Amino acid sequence: MTSTSLRLAVIIGSVREGRFGPVVADWFAARARTHGAFEVDVIDLADYNLPHELPAVSPLMDPHPVRPGRGDELAARLAAADAFVVVTPDINRSFPASLKTAIDWHFTEWDRKTVGFVGYSGKSGGLLAIEGLRAVFNELNAHTVKEYVSFPRYFLLFDESGALREPAEFDDSAERLLTQLHWWATALASARQAAVPA
Repeated sequence: MTSTSLRLAVIIGSVREGRFGPVVADWFAARARTHGAFEVDVIDLADYNLPHELPAVSPLMDPHPVRPGRGDELAARLAAADAFVVVTPDINRSFPASLKTAIDWHFTEWDRKTVGFVGYSGKSGGLLAIEGLRAVFNELNAHTVKEYVSFPRYFLLFDESGALREPAEFDDSAERLLTQLHWWATALASARQAAVPA
C-alpha cells in the first residue's frame, strides 16, 4: 500500500449561519495536501440535509439504511475514507448538533478507522467539543489520535483573507497530527484488508 492510496476526509462540522469552519478546514486541508500522505476530500455537512430524526432501525443494526436527500452520497464519501479529521467549534461546551446527526446516521463508515480533530472557539479552542467527540467515536470502534490542533480566540488568529497571522505553531501541530493519523491509518487499513475473507 502506498501512502497516496490513503484517503483523508476533512469534515466541516458546523452548519450555522456565519460559521468560520470552512476557513479552518481550508487551512487544514492545505496542510494535509502539503504533507503528502493522503488524498484529501473536504466534506461540508452544510451540503447535506440529514434529518435529526433517525430511522426506526438504528444504523448499528441496519448498516445500509435509506438516507434521505444526498445522504447516500455522504455515506459513500465517508466509507471511502481511511481517516477523518473533524473540524469543530465549541457550542455550549459541546459539538454541533449537525455533527452528531451525521455521526449517528452512519456506523460501518467509522468502524476500525482513525479520527483526528481541529477545534476552534473562544477561550477553549474547541477542546470541550473534541473531548466529547472522542467518547462518541470510541463507541463506534474508531481510534481517536492524541494529537490535535486548537485555535483559541480564532477570530484574532486569522486575517481577513483566511491566512494565519503567525502560522508556525499551528503548522507544527498540524504536521504532528497528520503524521500520527498516517501511522494509524496505514496500520488499520492493512488490518482491515487482512480481515477480508479470501
